[in-house]
Amino acid sequence: MTLLDGRKVYASLALLSALTLTVGCSSMDGNSSGLEYEPQVRKSRAVEEEVGTLSSRLLEMLKIKGKVTDLAPMASSCQVDDDDTEKYRSVRHPWSMYDVDNNALEKGMDNLAEQLPKQGWRVVKDGPDESRNRNREILAVHTKTHTQMEATWMKGLDGHEPMISFAVYSRCFRDPGHSS
Repeated sequence: MTLLDGRKVYASLALLSALTLTVGCSSMDGNSSGLEYEPQVRKSRAVEEEVGTLSSRLLEMLKIKGKVTDLAPMASSCQVDDDDTEKYRSVRHPWSMYDVDNNALEKGMDNLAEQLPKQGWRVVKDGPDESRNRNREILAVHTKTHTQMEATWMKGLDGHEPMISFAVYSRCFRDPGHSS
């Protein structure tokens, strides 16, 4: 992992923590997970399909053409305060759009910001990130599923190819078919 990848992972984890705080249904109610909500019982495959569908809709909202990384949504352990962390899962779907110039990427971010509320997302942030380049970042929560989304327009000012990087995350859930 490069330093840039490490920073992106750290930023994504910080985002997930921050968004979890913004989407908590209620205050701590004594559930054993330590989360601000009681994780639903759901099959990992169903949540992967749900997150994949939401990611596809995000791509459509951009209304621009470019190359897209081919990574599928994937379930993994979800860190909670419970003694049996392995019974909790979360689905993550990182992907990017690239091979597009900055003018098109800017239009894509504008389209995304406009379309998110119309498509059931609550925008939590739309502004510069904490990087030196002050990349535009849109953070949103899907109001029905509580899925969280981060889209960052990396303009390539550091010599890398311009792109929009997405991270889409489900809430923690319990998969009855998953055994640790």
